[in-house]
Amino acid sequence: MLLAAALTGVTLMSLRPAEDIITKENGMAVVNTTSLAEDVEGYAGTTPLKIYIKGNKIDHIEALKNLETPKYFALIKRDLLNKWNGLVVKKAAAQEVDVITGATYSSESVIENVKRGLEYYNKKK
Repeated sequence: MLLAAALTGVTLMSLRPAEDIITKENGMAVVNTTSLAEDVEGYAGTTPLKIYIKGNKIDHIEALKNLETPKYFALIKRDLLNKWNGLVVKKAAAQEVDVITGATYSSESVIENVKRGLEYYNKKK
């Protein structure tokens, strides 16, 4: 009985409410992909993001703490995260983006995080 109660508690804690996934910050909706893509791994682990949306367009995307190799993840921050900036959310969700050479696993993980975050936003707005 105690084990069942403990497992139920773990299950309930892992389900984050929409309020924790989509928040407001400086007049923008902010989608946090930490729990949306917890099964998506880059080279060394997950690559959670915050996607900032203003007026139904991507304002910018910010990488959250991760364990990726800093040298390669710097390339992603510089060359990949801005690929969705200025796009309408629906168009951004369908955007085909190339991976960064040398940082393939990390790039694929970031791209999947963006996709999941924007799909979630589209469902909840």
